[in-house]
Amino acid sequence: MNADFARTLALLRHERGISQRQAAETLGISQALLSHYENGVREPGLNFVVKACDFYNVSADFLLGRTLSRDGTTILDAETLYDVSDERDNVLKGSVMATLSKKLIVNSTGVLFDLLGRLGNKKAIKAASNYLSTALYTLYRHLFQSSPDGNDGFFSVSREHFVAGLPRADMILNETEYVATLAGQRKEAQQFPDMSHDAMTSAYPGTYQSLLQIIHVCGERLNKELTNYSEP
Repeated sequence: MNADFARTLALLRHERGISQRQAAETLGISQALLSHYENGVREPGLNFVVKACDFYNVSADFLLGRTLSRDGTTILDAETLYDVSDERDNVLKGSVMATLSKKLIVNSTGVLFDLLGRLGNKKAIKAASNYLSTALYTLYRHLFQSSPDGNDGFFSVSREHFVAGLPRADMILNETEYVATLAGQRKEAQQFPDMSHDAMTSAYPGTYQSLLQIIHVCGERLNKELTNYSEP
């Protein structure tokens, strides 16, 4: 059983606001055994998984960490979901991929800034905007300069400073400002938007799925890179 199962099992219980003892009684096991399951010490059998799914009203795929959708809808990577290369040429596939990627980014960015708007934190909004703008600036500049017509004169920042990492430094500074500003708001006990799964699904019935897709795919990619880096 993977680590996602133990973490999800514990999170679902905390979300419901019940103790291990209460959950264990309902699930028909001892508190000690449930503690082992939630900490990944022992692996449960199929009967327990079924009981837990029924009790927390989630799918087995969600409990096992195979999807971020509680009803079991599988979140696929963009290439798998929209791969039409078997029927059409690669140009069309690339076009569909670009369209889907744009939709995921635009939808997710919309959710982020709506949440920040509800938070009412102008410094956080500015820092997030600066961070994302610099990321887009960097990607577009690389694309533009790789084209036959690309030239450094189009940009006010010198090529030397660009290559040396000035944009990356700017992103780090804005991320630092973003984190510090949010921490300050939390320290002041100001109200944050409800970002529970149910609340987000209700507030953003379409665009929230795009954000879930990005979280899922990005998480898998980062964990894979971490594993590859850690291997001798």
